[in-house]
Amino acid sequence: MIKEWATVVSWKQGEALLSCDVKASCSSCASRAGCGSRILNKLGPQTSHTLSVACDTPLVAGQKVELGIAEGSLIGSALLVYMSPLVGLFIVSALFQAMFDTNLAAICGALLGGVGGFLIARGFSVKLSRRENWQPVILSVALPPDALRVETMTPADNS
Repeated sequence: MIKEWATVVSWKQGEALLSCDVKASCSSCASRAGCGSRILNKLGPQTSHTLSVACDTPLVAGQKVELGIAEGSLIGSALLVYMSPLVGLFIVSALFQAMFDTNLAAICGALLGGVGGFLIARGFSVKLSRRENWQPVILSVALPPDALRVETMTPADNS
């Protein structure tokens, strides 16, 4: 089980809207200059993701929850997203190269196969996202933000 903490945005009728912060690991390793993740993180301005998770326990906005997702579903979705365009690219490129015997045809086949593989992955992802074992679940719930209050006293307040 892969775990991550999220913040509750809202809770209505058994459905929690959660916000997960995107973590960039760029500050924690020494190879900052040649890191591909650092470059990709700079491209997208999105710093958080919002998702909806079923939850029977009433939650308060600002409350922290621990989410979990099965490793199998994460690996399966990564394989679907990365491998289907790649396989489509190679197969259609080889097919066009064999049929038309030109490099231009192979390039066009590669483009068509990559886009086709992406569309296939997109169609399958909609079907797979409906599976219950592919959904994130709430593993634990932290205290609401207003449940704990700490008062400090200065030495001048003791008199």
